[in-house]
Amino acid sequence: MAAGADEQAGSVKAGEWDQYKARFLDSGGRIIDDANGNVSHSEGQGYGLLLAVLADNPADFALIWSFTRRELLLRDDGLAAWKWSATETPHIIDINNATDGDILIAYALVLAGERWKRQDYLQAASRIAKAILDNTLLDHGGRTLLLPGVTGFGTTDRPDGPVVNPSYWIFEAFPALDRVAPSPRWKALSDDGLAFINALQSGPRKLPADWVSLRAMPKPAQGFPAEFGYNALRIPLYLARADMGGRDLMARLRAGMAGDNDALVLSDASTGAVQTSLTDPGYRFVNHILACVLDRVPIPDSVKVFSPTQYYPSTLHLLGLSYVREKRPECL
Repeated sequence: MAAGADEQAGSVKAGEWDQYKARFLDSGGRIIDDANGNVSHSEGQGYGLLLAVLADNPADFALIWSFTRRELLLRDDGLAAWKWSATETPHIIDINNATDGDILIAYALVLAGERWKRQDYLQAASRIAKAILDNTLLDHGGRTLLLPGVTGFGTTDRPDGPVVNPSYWIFEAFPALDRVAPSPRWKALSDDGLAFINALQSGPRKLPADWVSLRAMPKPAQGFPAEFGYNALRIPLYLARADMGGRDLMARLRAGMAGDNDALVLSDASTGAVQTSLTDPGYRFVNHILACVLDRVPIPDSVKVFSPTQYYPSTLHLLGLSYVREKRPECL
């Protein structure tokens, strides 16, 4: 999203944020993933920070940031350890980073720093953004790509490496990160990521898989489910929020994801067979965003009102509502 922080603030309503934090934010500042054993992770902290900015709530932002800084930013390279559990000792149960989490954290810090005139947030964002540039970008086949983590995904890490996750391209974040860590590589990452997603057309539904090997021709990566799954379903949301994608790509994603009664379907990347039909309002909202973007179809009343369900779809729901209020009010 090209809009500055001032335009975005308040696009998540205070009452919606209150419901979200009552369900998923504990008193210590961690966002709880209630569908994954109540762990916390860098992605969730990043989403929480971003939603706190969109709700214009600096106190909650500071609380979430304090946990993130204290408990996750422990790596030597300036990136966040990705997985934390209250029931394990030490609490960090995987020290590797998750690059989308790092991007979300840095992006939220930029918006918060600009919105609330906090130089310390901008400095922290700059450090993380530089660490992303230094450690997670890969030049491969003439394209600038994003490694999902510093270790485990590169050309020499796996027989089918490099492996990427196309849903880790959070396009709206790259212009903001460029403001605190200027580099032409952010635009290259954005441009090449869009071209890359355009080229990923697996199976009869012509959808991207969650995890993609780029050793030769792009194909679903070994050791991961070969599916358009819970990761990839957020790709159209990220494209829409960044005002990117183009009609052909968005229409293809819409057609491939659409199920009966506005459900969002997850499918086998090779055969297109439906694996799961998702009816949670947060997932269905992604379909409705595409209908809005493509055809100005109004958002149904059934998903206009936010009521938290589980961490992930509830997060997507608020990001979707925020986007429609800011950029597509004609669909409300």
